[in-house]
Amino acid sequence: MLHVVLYQPEIPHNTGAIGRLCLATGARLHLIKPLGFSIEDKHLKRAGLDYWQEVDVRVWDSLEELRAAAAPEAVFAYFTTKTKQCYWNASFVPETYLVFGPETRGLPETLLQSNEASCLTIPMQGTRSLNLATSVGIVLYEALRQRALIDH
Repeated sequence: MLHVVLYQPEIPHNTGAIGRLCLATGARLHLIKPLGFSIEDKHLKRAGLDYWQEVDVRVWDSLEELRAAAAPEAVFAYFTTKTKQCYWNASFVPETYLVFGPETRGLPETLLQSNEASCLTIPMQGTRSLNLATSVGIVLYEALRQRALIDH
């Protein structure tokens, strides 16, 4: 199973849209506290449409708590604009956790530094970042494409 991890997400409609992506792809959504909204937020539910209740979503007090609960073979990939390692050169194994930071500040520097070999970026020009839901969609479907090639 693929996992999407939103570290301290701030914008409910992004999380709702990402929830729909997870439902459409069979991925599990993990939300790391603190959240910038309530999971009962009307904007989150509106973006998730009537699918939100079907999303496989887990809420964690910390990333460390999630990592401790993950399978031993799990791989964590951290997405940032602060690396040169492109996501399309990565191999996404079945138990991959795709970790994305909050919309306004990204993942903490200390987390990126301690996981430097696992940091990936989406190449872009003319902008410093993409919308969070767009970024998740790009990477999640690449991971699915890779899984389809292996599974068939």
